[in-house]
Amino acid sequence: MDDLREYCLDVGRRAARAAAELARVSGAQKQQWLRGSARLLTQRSAALGEANRLDLAAAPGFGLSDAQIDRLRLTSKEIDAMARALEEVAALPEPIGEVISSSIRPSGLEVQKVRVPLGVIFFIYESRPNVTADAAALCVKAGNAVILRGGKEAAQSNAAIAAILSEAATDAGLPADAVQLVATADREAVSHFLHMPEYINVAIPRGGAGLIRRVSQEARMPVIKHYAGNCHVYLDKAADPDMAERLVLNSKCQRVGVCNAAESLVVHAEVAEALLPRIGQALSQRGIEIRGDGRTRELLPQAKQATEEDFGMEYLAPVISVKVVDSLDEAIEHINRYSSQHTEAIVTSDLDAAREFAKRIDSSAVMINASTRLNDGGQFGLGAEIGISTDKFHARGPCGVNELTSYKYVAYGTGQVRGEG
Repeated sequence: MDDLREYCLDVGRRAARAAAELARVSGAQKQQWLRGSARLLTQRSAALGEANRLDLAAAPGFGLSDAQIDRLRLTSKEIDAMARALEEVAALPEPIGEVISSSIRPSGLEVQKVRVPLGVIFFIYESRPNVTADAAALCVKAGNAVILRGGKEAAQSNAAIAAILSEAATDAGLPADAVQLVATADREAVSHFLHMPEYINVAIPRGGAGLIRRVSQEARMPVIKHYAGNCHVYLDKAADPDMAERLVLNSKCQRVGVCNAAESLVVHAEVAEALLPRIGQALSQRGIEIRGDGRTRELLPQAKQATEEDFGMEYLAPVISVKVVDSLDEAIEHINRYSSQHTEAIVTSDLDAAREFAKRIDSSAVMINASTRLNDGGQFGLGAEIGISTDKFHARGPCGVNELTSYKYVAYGTGQVRGEG
């Protein structure tokens, strides 16, 4: 136990030193690192695939679900996408040193609000090995050192990706410890890191509700988090039928095991008879189990009875809850009650209804006539994301480069002093 604690302290100290050194690293060097990492990922696709196959072979022993195994898988297509994401982050404007705002006071003092790094980020995540590259890219682009703690189920894939990132960092002149992958699967290591506010400035958990609860309870530094992704699609009485079907199917079926997949469908009573049978049939044909309220089951005989728990559930599986409502107000009330404040969508041709929905829904993203699956850092033009925060303080929604920074005030004077009053 003492050896584990010393190991964690050493990682923390080295990260803190690396964060201080990153203050002297130029934007051009960070771009060189990102582009070099992207090139190496593509060149070593076969080796990464072999490392990933070792993780996939071990996955059944960890009791992973089909959705979890899907998130774990690294195909050549996904490796190429990982490399493209690094290129996109490289192309983003340099955030550090950006003057967010500036004003000149009556005294002649020029006051600037300047973007700065957070410092050291402890990032804890599960299953998805591509997150290793995304998280490192965003953290370092924002001037931060990062300590990566991936899940044991992706250990081989994460190590192979981290080795590439480290090699490219050395080539670009970045501090060797700017990106560190925790080398132990011992769960107690997480507790040690969460109790190191002297070295770590913020913790970011990305994974299941149990992980996020643990980090939130134990951390002695600020936490940027998202809990479950119980995302809703609301079909308004002015919804276009073809658009409604297309958006529901994409939101739910395009990939069921991700946080921005729709888990709940809400339908206005005036269009339920016209829309629910066709959408219900399309969902059933794609293997989606429907759990609905009484009015839903009258229109969809195949639907099971929804419980109170169903309406608040993040299934991450081929299951969806359905609720029929009598008004926009009832839809908003239902969604705000059961939502995890992640992503909600409205399908409507009524601009006033869309605006009312957007104004009153209390979630990190509201989609108007668009799929919930589009709430994503890459889709929003952030290059990549380190997660989708459902918090309201500091960062909300997809967390890109700017969300991994803070700011400080820099005042330029010509000898001004403060007088009385």
